[in-house]
Amino acid sequence: MADTSSPHVGLLGEKPLHASLKLWCAEDGDRIEEPVDGFVIDLVRGDLLIEIQTRGFAGMKRKLTTLLENGHHVRIVHPIPVQKWIVKVDDNGEELSRRRSPKRGSVLDIFGELVSFPALLANDQLELEILLVHEEEYRRHEPGRAWRRKGWVVQERRLVGVVDAVHVQGPSDLRTLLPDDLPTPFTTADLAERLGQPRRVAQQMAYCLRHAGTVEAVGKVGNTIEYQVCP
Repeated sequence: MADTSSPHVGLLGEKPLHASLKLWCAEDGDRIEEPVDGFVIDLVRGDLLIEIQTRGFAGMKRKLTTLLENGHHVRIVHPIPVQKWIVKVDDNGEELSRRRSPKRGSVLDIFGELVSFPALLANDQLELEILLVHEEEYRRHEPGRAWRRKGWVVQERRLVGVVDAVHVQGPSDLRTLLPDDLPTPFTTADLAERLGQPRRVAQQMAYCLRHAGTVEAVGKVGNTIEYQVCP
């Protein structure tokens, strides 16, 4: 089983979703919460550093840049909920209501996070493990906060189960996320239409893939950039 003897085990205050994903990812012999180059790493497996990031990639940019510059092999594990239940609880944690969210995530949601450091995607020492999950989101009412949700604040997220995992490493794997029927050249409007996604998602994807060297800008029609897939 994973080695939990390290004094750096950082379980105090750890969110349930992060803790569950760490347990799901851990293999025999993994070292947990191991210090490396001044940072604490979730799991260390030989020369592979595994970081579980449930949201907010911007906050790990400095850590990731330093680890890659120092020659480490890093895997980012990120969950995307394809099914979510919203659970409202009272101040004592008792369940008040439960409903299924109509929003369903997809692998392509990863690009909304990767815009924080798109150039690092060209580094073959960086890999992504995108987990498609079912999860519960617990909310508690706090008047005066989260006005869009009428005061219902997200308290924590809990893992129900992992449905699938998509592994991405380097520009060649990123290329597989593009639809096969893209015209040459293509725009983000073309990409959004082929993917069946909002234009915003296509723009984030094109931005990341351009910095990763997977696609390149070849011209403009008015203010619209045209792209083509790199050889």
